[in-house]
Amino acid sequence: MVLEDVLEMLGHTVVGSPSTYAEAESAIAAGGFDLAILDVNLGNDPVFPLADKLRCAGTAIIFATGSHPDSLPVQFAGVPVLEKPYAVQAVETALGELA
Repeated sequence: MVLEDVLEMLGHTVVGSPSTYAEAESAIAAGGFDLAILDVNLGNDPVFPLADKLRCAGTAIIFATGSHPDSLPVQFAGVPVLEKPYAVQAVETALGELA
């Protein structure tokens, strides 16, 4: 919820916040958004297959993690990473890396 508040404060509209893998797959299928911020671990499921689907659809992605950002798979090198806990400046920086 903190991240949603920060995004809205920065002028973005949050259209969803899936908390399960199935909800995330449904949101991807429905579309209607141009950016996804993905927690690296969505429940017990790694988020990387979802990230692949989003990239194939042309949707920008940012990863969120409480772990070290260097632990991401090599195919996602260069994808912005937000480290937890979230700070407004860090969110702005990650969004800026997409431009």
